[in-house]
Amino acid sequence: MFKQIIKRDGRRVEYNRDKITQAILKSMAASNYLNQSESEKLAEIVEQRLEEKYQDKSPSVEDIQDMVENILIENNYTIVAKNYILYRAERTKMREANSNLMKVFTELTKDALLSDAKRDNANIDGNTAMGTMLQFGSAGSKYFYENSVLPPDQSKAHKEGDIHIHDFDFYTLTTTCCQIDLIKLFKGGFSTGHGFLREPNNIRSYAALACIAIQSNQNDQHGGQSIPNFDYAMADGVRKTFKQIYKSNFFKALSLICPQIQLSMKEIKGLIEKNSHELKLDMPKDYVEEEQKIFAEIGIDNENIKRIQKFAYDNSVIETEREVYQAMEALLHNLNTMHSRAGAQTPFSSINYGTDTSSEGRMVIKNILLATEAGLGKNETAIFPIQIFKIKEGISYNPTDKNYDLLKLAYRVSAKRLFPNFSFIDAPFNLKYYVPGKPETEITYMGCRTRVIGNVCGPEIVYGRGNLSFTSINLPRIAIKSNGNIDWFFEELERKMELVAKQLTDRFHIQCEKKVKNFPFLMGQHVWIDSDKLSPDDKIGEVLKHGTLSIGFIGLAEALKALIGMHHGESPQAQNLGLEIIGFMRSYVDKLSQERNLNYTLLATPAEGLSGRFIALDKKKFGIIPGVTDKNYYTNSFHVPVYYKLPAFDKIKLEAPYHALTNAGHISYIELDGNTADNLEAFEKIIRTMKESGIGYGSVNHPVDRDPVCGYTGIIENECPNCGRKETDGERFERIRRITGYLVGTLDRFNDAKKAEEKDRVKHNV
Repeated sequence: MFKQIIKRDGRRVEYNRDKITQAILKSMAASNYLNQSESEKLAEIVEQRLEEKYQDKSPSVEDIQDMVENILIENNYTIVAKNYILYRAERTKMREANSNLMKVFTELTKDALLSDAKRDNANIDGNTAMGTMLQFGSAGSKYFYENSVLPPDQSKAHKEGDIHIHDFDFYTLTTTCCQIDLIKLFKGGFSTGHGFLREPNNIRSYAALACIAIQSNQNDQHGGQSIPNFDYAMADGVRKTFKQIYKSNFFKALSLICPQIQLSMKEIKGLIEKNSHELKLDMPKDYVEEEQKIFAEIGIDNENIKRIQKFAYDNSVIETEREVYQAMEALLHNLNTMHSRAGAQTPFSSINYGTDTSSEGRMVIKNILLATEAGLGKNETAIFPIQIFKIKEGISYNPTDKNYDLLKLAYRVSAKRLFPNFSFIDAPFNLKYYVPGKPETEITYMGCRTRVIGNVCGPEIVYGRGNLSFTSINLPRIAIKSNGNIDWFFEELERKMELVAKQLTDRFHIQCEKKVKNFPFLMGQHVWIDSDKLSPDDKIGEVLKHGTLSIGFIGLAEALKALIGMHHGESPQAQNLGLEIIGFMRSYVDKLSQERNLNYTLLATPAEGLSGRFIALDKKKFGIIPGVTDKNYYTNSFHVPVYYKLPAFDKIKLEAPYHALTNAGHISYIELDGNTADNLEAFEKIIRTMKESGIGYGSVNHPVDRDPVCGYTGIIENECPNCGRKETDGERFERIRRITGYLVGTLDRFNDAKKAEEKDRVKHNV
C-alpha cells in the first residue's frame, strides 16, 4: 500500500486517512447531514479504491479528491458530493489568490531592495510607503480584472503576451488622458473640490493654477495631462501683469516728474482705464496718443506726459519680463515636486507652445525656455513637463518668420536639456486640420507621443479631448508563428485586431456607465469637451465618444526579421512590407471608425516596460531566434533598431512614412554623440530634415550628465570637466536619459531591458 501522497507543490508527505474523513464530514455538515461513522466508512472505501488503483505508487492530492467525489456519488450522497465539489473549488480559488498575492509581494519587495529609488514611468518612487501602496493596489486590481472582468479569450491573450492592455489596473475606473484648455478653465475661476479658485489676475497666479489644473485632472485619469495652448493661455496672464505694473509705474513717474499733480493710485488707474484701446506690451500709437489727451485734460503738458509714458512703459516691460521668468521657473519646480494620487506620483505633464506671435505669448515662450535651460535648484534637468515646440512655416520655421528667434532658442535649450521636443504642423496629416487663427486646430502631442485630432463624432480640435484607452499587439509573436507565411501573418493579425477592438469596445462601454460625479474635475469643471451639457448624475457616454480608442503595436523590426530575415533598415523589400503591415492596421481602424461611429486609431506604442515583457514571454515560448528574440527588448513601435548602424537622415526618411499611418501618436528620435550644444547647426539641420520628410513629432537624444557636487551639466565620462572630480571620489554623477519619451534619472534606475538598450544604442553622427 502507498504510504505517501504528492502535494501540489511536488512535496511528498505522509498519507493520513483522517484528513479524508474530515473533508467528508465538513461536506456533510454543509448539507445539514452530520454522521461521523458514515464519514469514516466512506473514507475507508476511498482508501480501498486508491490502494487498488495506485498500489505502491503515491497518488496526488488531486487524485484523492477526484476519488472522494466519485465515491460520494456512487453511494448516493449527491448533495454531499455537490458541497464537496464547491468546497474543493473554493479552496482552489483561495490557494491561487494567496499564491498570486505572495508573488506580487515577493516581486515588489525584491524590486524595492534592488533599486535605490524605483520609479515606474519616471514618476513613482516605489520605495516610499505611498508608492509601495500604489503598487500593491495596482497588482491586486490587475488580478481581479484578469480573473473576474475580462472574458476568457481576452484574459488569456493579455496574460500570455499576445496583446497588452495598458493601464490595466485602472481598467474599469477611468480614461487615459486629456488636453486641457486653460483659457476656458480659468475664465471665471474653477473648483478643485476643496474650494473655489478665482480667475487668476497675474502671470504668477496663471502658472500656479496651471499646475493645480494638471494635478487635479491627474487625479481623475490614469494617463498624462497636456496643455495644448500654453503660450496662448499664459499670454493672458502676461497682459494682466503688464497692466498692473504699468499703472503702478505711471503713478511713480507722475509723482516724480509732476509732483504738483496730486492724484491717488486709484485715480491714476481710473484715468488709464478711460482709454478705449487695450493696454498691451506692444503699445499701439493710437493708445499712446489717446492716453496723452486724457492726462492733458488734468493740466499735464504734452512733454511731461511723454516722459511719464516712456518711464512707465520701459520699466514695466523689464519688470513684467522678470515676473514671467519667475512664474515659469516656479512652474518647472512645481511640476517636478508636487504630487497626486496619495502623494506618491508626480503628475505626467506636457505643454505645447511656439505659435503665439503676440508680444505676450513670445515672452512666455522665451522665458519657459530660459527657465528650462537654467535647470532646477541645483542645475538639475527637469523631468517634467514634457515640452513640445510647435513648428509652422510662416510663424517660426524660416529666418523671416516672427518666432524663428524663439525656435533657435529652443534648439539651444533642447541641445542642453533634451526638451523641448518638436511637432510639425506642416506634416500633411497634421496640416489638413489646421485653420489659421484657430489654435485649437494646431496639432499638439501628449506625453511621449499621444495625438488626438480627428473626430468622427464632432469637431476636429485638440481642446478638451484625449485617449480613452489603448491596447498593444505583439507583432513579433505573430510573425514567429507564421513560419514565413505572409498571408497567414495578415490573417492572424486581423484576428488579433478584431480581439483588441472587441476588448477596447467592452472597456469603452464600462467607461460610459460612469457618471459626471465620478470625475469631479475632468467632467465637473467641464475640462472634457461637451461635459458642460451634463448634470452630476448624468452618464458620460455621450461625451466620451469624442475620445480615441487606440490599437498599438510593438516590434515591427523584429516581426520583419522573423518574416523575411531583414528589417526595414536593411532592405527596401522589408520597408515595403513594413508599410504594408502598418497600412493594413490603419485601414482596419479607419473602417472600424466609420462602421461604429467611434474614434478607433492606430498608435505607435511607447514601449516602456512592455518591450521587455513581450520578448521575455516569447523567448520562453520560442527560444532564442537570431535577430528576433536574442536581445532583452523588442524595438519600439516602427523604429529602426537602435543597434543598426544607419545615417541620421536615412533613419528619418525611413521612419517618416509611418507617422502618416499612426494617427493615434508617433515619435522619431535621432541619437547624437558628444555635446550637441557645441553643434547647433547640425541640431537645426536634423529638425529641418524631419520637417521636410513629413515627420509629425520628433526629438534629438543625447547624453545629459550632472556633477551634484560642483553643479556642472554636460557630458561626463569618468571625470568632471569642471572640477576634475571622479565618481570614486564620493557622490555619483547623475545621468539623464530619455526612455520612450520620458526623461529618467540615474542609469542604475533603468530596468535590465533598458540598460541593454542603452548599451546597444548607436550614435548618429551628423
